This record gives sequence, structure tokens and C-alpha cells, in this order.
Amino acid sequence: MEFPKLRNVNVFPVQMSGETCLCLQDSQNISEKALFLPPPVYFVVSLFDGEHSVLDIQAEYMRRFGDILFAERIQQIIDQLEEHLFLEGDRFREALQEKEESFKKALVREAVFAGKSYQAAPEQLRAQLGGYFLGPEGSGSPKEGKGGNRLKGVVAPHIDFQRGGFCYTFAHRAVKEESSSFLFILLGTAHTLMNQPFSLTRKDFATPLGRLETDGELVDGLQSRCSGNLFADEGTHRNEHSIEFQCVFLRYLYPEPSPLKIVPILCGSFHEAMERQISPMELKPVRQFIESLQALVSSSGKDVCIIASADLAHVGHQFGDQEGMREYGLNVLAAEDQEMLGYVERMDGEGFFSSVSKERDQRRICGLPAIYTLLKVLQAEKGRLLKYGQAFTPETESVVTFASLAFY
Repeated sequence: MEFPKLRNVNVFPVQMSGETCLCLQDSQNISEKALFLPPPVYFVVSLFDGEHSVLDIQAEYMRRFGDILFAERIQQIIDQLEEHLFLEGDRFREALQEKEESFKKALVREAVFAGKSYQAAPEQLRAQLGGYFLGPEGSGSPKEGKGGNRLKGVVAPHIDFQRGGFCYTFAHRAVKEESSSFLFILLGTAHTLMNQPFSLTRKDFATPLGRLETDGELVDGLQSRCSGNLFADEGTHRNEHSIEFQCVFLRYLYPEPSPLKIVPILCGSFHEAMERQISPMELKPVRQFIESLQALVSSSGKDVCIIASADLAHVGHQFGDQEGMREYGLNVLAAEDQEMLGYVERMDGEGFFSSVSKERDQRRICGLPAIYTLLKVLQAEKGRLLKYGQAFTPETESVVTFASLAFY
């Protein structure tokens, strides 16, 4: 490759043997390999933008480090990244097509992140999740048996379990103790671009603890009420973690053969509404979907619990900000987040959206569409903040925030 181009992948710092490396991870899960690069190598890879030739990269390396980087070494790096499908090109496109065709044929959406983001062996996974409930920041174990019918829905995080597992427990304990539902509408957050604001799938969801059946009747009912093709972006479900993580917790709380059913919905971007400074309900595809979901829940005669899988702010160098986060900034951010969550507790969907829109989503609230949709569909009187958390990365002075809320 004369002009190598790195794909759009996740990059984050990690500590290995006391040194900082940069980890490359494929957000689309085409490559199952994570690559760990020392800073000088990552500098080279950062120039794989499709515009720098090998000669250009050599010149930039000399300017930065005052040393010669041989073309053979650059080719070794290119070969390694291409082998593991981190570069744009024919090899990646063929692998992507194979993955997409396989997903279309499958009846079940497999547990993509088992063994990566959480334990794949059932007993080890139960121990991992139980540890989050019983840990110092956890909610404590939920009571045995199915609860009442007070709870209408929750917001739960979708951050990785290692950093935010304790916070999930507050939402899911409320589900276990205060909801009588065995049917869950899961409003996931899509982390890749979609053509439509919402995406459906009829596939069941697998977890190491058992499968969750998708309610095909409700899925088809939603599509029949909407003019747009709600399956146009179905491939996004293949590698998206936000619904999978909630399924893992639900199957932990309700072991098989509990007859759980889900309606998996991925929520895309509302940035068009933000740019135009209008309510999302003024966008026909959004309004039509939300009104259809409202009507379907009301007329189904089924006891339904809605879960919005949503994180909050993403701030700091890792997310493109010029300034990193320090202790004072973290305290200010917590206050801003909790002011925003006040609208959510009051069931004020428009106030929630406006509070984010007026600052042009400066804090990058990635769960905005899922939370907004929950507030519009949910037939509840009030919400309650159960737990708030921040995952701070000192190496990049960056933070992700998240929360659990319950609605009655």
C-alpha cells in the first residue's frame, strides 16, 4: 500500500509492564484482534490516513524523532495491520461482506462480546455479575422472586462492565424487585451511523447464560405502523454492545427457563434536530416511530418494561477536546449531568433534549436518543436517580459518565 489508510477504530491508552501503549480495537468486530502499539509506532499509524505516502511518513518521523525510519519497517507495520483487518482495502471489504452475509442468514444474534467484555463461561460470568451487585459500590443482591408492577422502566448504563458494572446493578435490581414484566423493550444506543433513526431486528439474542427470544409480533407490529424500512440498518445490531449488555444482566436475574421476551431497538442520531434547533418530534421518522411504539405498548395488553441502554457525557482528550479533565472539572461535570438528569426525573423529554441541544451536545451525551424515546413512550409519573458514576482515564484526562434511573 503506497498510501495506507487506517479504518475508523477505537484507540485508547493502556498500561503494559509499567509503560503506556495505545490499544487499537475494532468497533465493528470485523477483526477480533486488539493491537497494542508503543507511542512511536502509533505515531506512524496515525499517519495512515490515505494521504501520506511511505516517503511522507519517513519524513514526518524524522521531523518528530530525529531518527531514520526505514521503509521496510513501515511495510512491516502495514502488513501487520492489514493481516488483522485494521486497514481499508480489499482484504477488509471481503471480510466485512462475509460477516454481513452471515449475520443476515442467522436466526440468532450471537453474544459478540462474550470473552472480551465479560466472561464467556457461565459460572465465571455469574460470579462476575454477582460481584458487581455485592461490591462496595453495588446495589446489593435483589430479593428473590418477581416483584410488583410499580416500575415502568429504567435507564441503565452501557459502559463496559469493568468500569461501570456497579451502576448497572441499581437499574436491574429495581427491575427484579419492582416490575412484574417478562417483556422488555430494549432501547439501545447505536455507536455507528444509521440511515434511519431507529433499527429493528427479529433475531433472538444469545448470551452465555441462555437465549432471549425476540417478540416477533411486536416487532412486525412496529414495522407495519411505520412507512420507513426499520430493517434497513439491521446489520448495525451485529456488533453493537448496548443491547447485548442488558440481555446479559436480564438472563442473570432471570435464569432459564424464565420466559423472557425482548423487543430490541437501536436508536440512531438526533443531530438533525439539534442542528435545526427543533424538537425530534418534528422529524417525521422520529415522530412516527415514537407514536407507533406508544400505541403498540398501550394496545398490546402486555405488561411491558422499557430499558434505555444509555451512557451520558464523553469529555477529554480521548474524545477530541483541547483540554483534559481535572478534579475540579469532574465536579463541575457531575453538577451539569445531574441538572440535566433533573429533566429526566421529571419526565420532561423536551426539556432534556433542549438542555443538551442548547450547548450543541458539547458533552457528547451518547444516550440522548434512547433516553428521549423512553421519556416519550413511557407512561410513568416520575423518575428517580438511583446511581451516578464517572469513569476517569488519567492517561488521557478523559471521562465517561453514566447513571441508573427508575420510573414509576
